[in-house]
Amino acid sequence: MSEVTEAVRSRYANAAKLIAVLPVDSQAGCCAVDGPDCGCAGSYPEAELKEIGLTDAVSLGCGNPTMLADLKPGEIVLDLGSGAGLDVLLSARRVSPGGHAYGVDMTDEMLELANRNRANAGITNATFLTGSIDNVPLADASVDVVISNCVINLAEDKAAVIREAYRILRPGGRFAVADMVELEALAPELKKQLDTWAGCISGTIPIDEYRAALVAAGFAEPEFEVHATQVLPGAGKVGSAYIRASKPA
Repeated sequence: MSEVTEAVRSRYANAAKLIAVLPVDSQAGCCAVDGPDCGCAGSYPEAELKEIGLTDAVSLGCGNPTMLADLKPGEIVLDLGSGAGLDVLLSARRVSPGGHAYGVDMTDEMLELANRNRANAGITNATFLTGSIDNVPLADASVDVVISNCVINLAEDKAAVIREAYRILRPGGRFAVADMVELEALAPELKKQLDTWAGCISGTIPIDEYRAALVAAGFAEPEFEVHATQVLPGAGKVGSAYIRASKPA
């Protein structure tokens, strides 16, 4: 396991422990419990959260990818880096009846928390898998929609993650992601810091590079919508973006 991967795993293992004891009205930070505010709060309708007995304090994300995905009953959806399971559980309700929601995560503590949240919500059409987001234990062309929330930026090889998403999607499948992107070049010394990488800052890439990786993997019509920004004084600027693309039919 690389230094970057271990830094990410450690941060989210600790985050899982904190989430487990958060008061129900607590707000999460963007990507990590003590991270910056990147526009995550208020992204989820309260009525939907109440249906699964959770709050957006468990999201650790930078948006709500489930609202991008246009999920339909009977579809199969996969969440890359599913964390505490919020987006998987919301997706499971939307694809019912007949559909299924999968989440994949490398952090045992998050998987334990996600399975506990699934049991508490009484949801039976959701499964959490142990694995990395660039090597998902699902067959080729096996899902209709890939979602992710503030996770792909954490990967060292983002192009590999995007290729994996393409592999898993069926022809005509959809890529609907919330992620952090680099809007102004980050200071070189910042890019080397493991704590800010694990905090969804240092691993961000420019939109043009992100788009090129999607196109190189085979995706069509990638779209980016930046909905929140964070200026890092003297060190650059990042933003939270909604990203859509499709696998040609």
